Amino acid sequence: MVADDLAWTVAAPRQGHQHGTGPLPGGKPVTRRILLCVTGLSPQVVTETLYALAHRQWIPTEIHVITTAEGKRRAELALLSGDPGWFHRLRKDLDLPPIAFDARHIHCIEGADGRALDDIRTPDDNEHAADVITEQVRRLTEDPETELHVSIAGGRKTMGFYLGYALSLFGRPQDRLSHVLVSEPFESSWEFFYPTPYSRVIGIRNQSLADTRDAEVTLAEIPFVRMRDGLDEGLLRNGARFSELVAAAQQAVLDPTLAIDLECQSIEAGAQRVRLPPRLLAFYSLFARRRLEEKQPLTAPDKNVPDPAWAERFLNEYRRIRGGELDDIERTERALANGMDGDYFSECKSKLHRILQQKLGGAAKRYLIDDGGERPRRYSLSLPRDAVCYRKLADRPGPADGGDNTDIEENGGDDEAPT
Repeated sequence: MVADDLAWTVAAPRQGHQHGTGPLPGGKPVTRRILLCVTGLSPQVVTETLYALAHRQWIPTEIHVITTAEGKRRAELALLSGDPGWFHRLRKDLDLPPIAFDARHIHCIEGADGRALDDIRTPDDNEHAADVITEQVRRLTEDPETELHVSIAGGRKTMGFYLGYALSLFGRPQDRLSHVLVSEPFESSWEFFYPTPYSRVIGIRNQSLADTRDAEVTLAEIPFVRMRDGLDEGLLRNGARFSELVAAAQQAVLDPTLAIDLECQSIEAGAQRVRLPPRLLAFYSLFARRRLEEKQPLTAPDKNVPDPAWAERFLNEYRRIRGGELDDIERTERALANGMDGDYFSECKSKLHRILQQKLGGAAKRYLIDDGGERPRRYSLSLPRDAVCYRKLADRPGPADGGDNTDIEENGGDDEAPT
């Protein structure tokens, strides 16, 4: 029965049920359905969650568990052994299809020395747990044709928090978060793994007995904020630490700020440094300066009709950036001798936007050149005036020191203006 919109309570089945799941939000078929759990000393949360999901017609194709060294040992013995093998018993009792779940799907949290942790107690232990959990969620959400169901019912409370937060960072529209609850008096019994479809008497506290056929399992789905679109694409692809991801997510929700350093050919959008090729920086600076001077938005030059005024605006910024590099300035001036046309404008805007979106992720939207949304298109930087400034950016360590000062180049590094 449905307890409310988010909680489903299921008892031992008396009739069969069907398997299956619907398509992804975009209409694409699901290729993998993944259940991810954290566990401590009680691996029962895996079978309890699987039982509840099966009664909601969502059956995973694979299961992954994150735990400690002792948690892994208990999960292997209680769930995957020949006897008692409660995972295998559950599949048989509910007539479930094959589900990929063996010792390779149980991931231990490791310390700085690379050895599996027996428990999570110290601040260092918690940092390692956060990073391991975050990386597993990142990896399992890489494929857009998967669905991930995350259970935070097991393990230490910090493990559940890290797992829920990681899903908030990486979760997609098709992913779900839940907690499973077991009715009294079964929740405190080591012998209980799921409501069986037949009578099975177990010992409970106070030396009493109870029949697992009478148990109820409630799956409470937990709404969560999805912040994936606000993260840098590099963070989505690479193994960033939990603390780095939290800092990036925090920046995505703060008021935007834009600092431009023409000398080092870089901008700082929020806390994210982005180096730009001179041509794109000049194009961007043109709009930033107009924003500071509170000038009106501009219409783009016509296609195939060079506009001298546009060329002059652009070259003013380009000369500031290139300084004494006369050969380069003269080459660009020759390319724009008759003015800037619509193709040149569109190419600069599109390349600039692509770099900003690559580096800033969903946060890039606030830093893009806005077209006003109506025809005729009128272009401007829509940031608040007091959010924009020109200043010297603080030096950052180079690649050898762990920093990233790599240029993003146009056309393999050829920054010459097209003719």
